[in-house]
Amino acid sequence: MTSMAALESEPAQITACTVSRDIQNFDLLIEDMESELGEGWGDLAFEDATTYFGQPDGSLLNFVAVAVDQEDEDNIAFIGQVIRSAKSHGIKVVVIAEELSPIALHQLMRHGADDFVPYPLPDGALHEAIARLGTPAPEPVSARAPAAPKVTSNHRDGVVLPVHGLAGGVGASNFAVNMAWELTRLAAKTDKRICLLDLDLQFGSVSTFLDLPRKEAVVELLTDIAAMDCESFMQALQAYNKDLHVLTAPSDILPLDIVTSEDVEALVEMARSQFDFVVIDMPTTLVQWTETVLNKAHVYFALLELDMRSAQNTLRLLRALKSEDLPHQKLRFILNRAPKFTDLAGKSRVKRLAESLDIDLDMLLPDGGKVIAQAGDHGLPLAETAAKTPLRKEIQKLAKSLYDLNEAAEASGTA
Repeated sequence: MTSMAALESEPAQITACTVSRDIQNFDLLIEDMESELGEGWGDLAFEDATTYFGQPDGSLLNFVAVAVDQEDEDNIAFIGQVIRSAKSHGIKVVVIAEELSPIALHQLMRHGADDFVPYPLPDGALHEAIARLGTPAPEPVSARAPAAPKVTSNHRDGVVLPVHGLAGGVGASNFAVNMAWELTRLAAKTDKRICLLDLDLQFGSVSTFLDLPRKEAVVELLTDIAAMDCESFMQALQAYNKDLHVLTAPSDILPLDIVTSEDVEALVEMARSQFDFVVIDMPTTLVQWTETVLNKAHVYFALLELDMRSAQNTLRLLRALKSEDLPHQKLRFILNRAPKFTDLAGKSRVKRLAESLDIDLDMLLPDGGKVIAQAGDHGLPLAETAAKTPLRKEIQKLAKSLYDLNEAAEASGTA
């Protein structure tokens, strides 16, 4: 939930609006509007715009940015009426057009649009268009009172990567923390953002691994997710080294059913909308909302060791998922503290384990030894304390492959 300071502050005056069929199709426009106006802008659907222009709040608008693409061409006459309505109320209009035919664009300009900017927006194009409109220069965002922390102004579609330990002490939290940090390092020179959610609400140790305090805002968020918005979600997060954003486990032990499946779905979706990768440290216990996270996951990492308890729990998990017809195909089994390359007897045991469980061991993580516990005690990722350890290098390779796969998917338009 929002802090008292945020509740008591006056909302920013709306001086501009975007008008579109779906503003999420114009993420660069969202970014530029945020950069130019901070929170002093809003968004309208085409069918709502004309009514809003005639209201008292509409009289405060300096300009509107009408965003259209080729799918809007069949509705170009109605959009023209929206432009005429804006002009009749003294509101200036800039058209943001993506792959619009010259004829359709000409019609919009004839309806009274003041300016036109192609989409994707060139650097500084919206700023220059606002200047050409002669609207009052917006107050720089940096000069305003500090707002709630925000990572991104546009809606992303983050990759969800849960990590589940199939027995206590198999290293799932350590794996989740270091994978999230390796992804953060890969994204350091880009606009991609990484989030780590500790959903082991009772004994989660992500805060210990990263030496982060446990905030009361986490409890407030989890106990009233129905009231969650972007601001309250971001206020509950903490930044490790300014880059990795973390939702720690609560300071007190909470029942795992304090959140419902619907709550967890809302939480994960909020994280996806703000981050490119969402790593989730799951509780060992299966709860009602484990199914929700599994359905949301792109890949669900399950960590086990070369022992009987891990083998039995793996069988139980697979049997439970198959009986409920859940997507067990998303599981990627990772064997932690795997035998060394020269341990032929150990390698034979690994092979028999996979065959007896009828699973593929997608990754074998070497035993990191004492340096792993020392890194956790110091609250630092392996990259900061033991960068050359074989365990860190394997996690680094996995993070690189995940990052590259996402890049390739985005490039092909399938992300």
